[in-house]
Amino acid sequence: MAQFTTSDGVTLHYDDQGSGAPILCLAGLTRNALDFDYVLPHLRNNRLIRLDYRGRGRSDRADWHSYTVPVEARDALELLDHLDLAQTAILGTSRGGLIAMMLAATAKHRLTGVALNDIGPEIAPEGLAAIRGYIGRDPAVKTHAEAAAMMAQRMTGFANVSASRWAEEAAKHFVATATGLTITYDPALARAFDATADQPAADLWPLFDAMAGLPLALIRGANSDLLTRATAAEMRRRRPDMIFALVPDRGHVPFLDEPEAIAALTDWSAQL
Repeated sequence: MAQFTTSDGVTLHYDDQGSGAPILCLAGLTRNALDFDYVLPHLRNNRLIRLDYRGRGRSDRADWHSYTVPVEARDALELLDHLDLAQTAILGTSRGGLIAMMLAATAKHRLTGVALNDIGPEIAPEGLAAIRGYIGRDPAVKTHAEAAAMMAQRMTGFANVSASRWAEEAAKHFVATATGLTITYDPALARAFDATADQPAADLWPLFDAMAGLPLALIRGANSDLLTRATAAEMRRRRPDMIFALVPDRGHVPFLDEPEAIAALTDWSAQL
């Protein structure tokens, strides 16, 4: 575990493991570096740098107005500068993929490739509604065991997931306290989400197209409520060279240690 301070004075934590072509791992909206624990053993030939965004995981909380994709993209570049890394690939889960696309449009010379985990330039309203239903709230259940059972019941689109995996997920993303479980991120993130959720959707296709020439992979949960079949199909039409994996029995988002995901990431990482 290491840390650095951003240009606006926020201390961010990150993990830096392995050697080989670097991959910066960027997690989902409310998640953190632990999202990539499952894929870590399968990318042994790469240096994996896993960032906790501002307000998430072990990183400092900040003014909620700064919980935006542009600021988080700037934080990612400042981490690369801190590490003296001229270039890196990005493995972006959900929010992390949006950051990767923004960097492709604004700092493409810093990128060697992008892998997107269940995210694209169009976000389905159903997925946004699901996020709005939980963001910023501590769970009503009181123990990790109860949280694991809750996740097994409520995670839309997931099937054939072991009880032990849900137990791991509950332990990673909720903290046990004397009064119950708490979330591992700043609850004010919900204010940042609400500030943009009702705005007209921006056209992000130019950001996707900005990745032209970079090794590109897309992993989609077959039952995703955030990345539709139609959006994934258009992404594949625009980038016929894009590595694509459809992961059965997964919604938003795949864990990344499914065989389909591992095969796609192995092929992608070989191109870096």
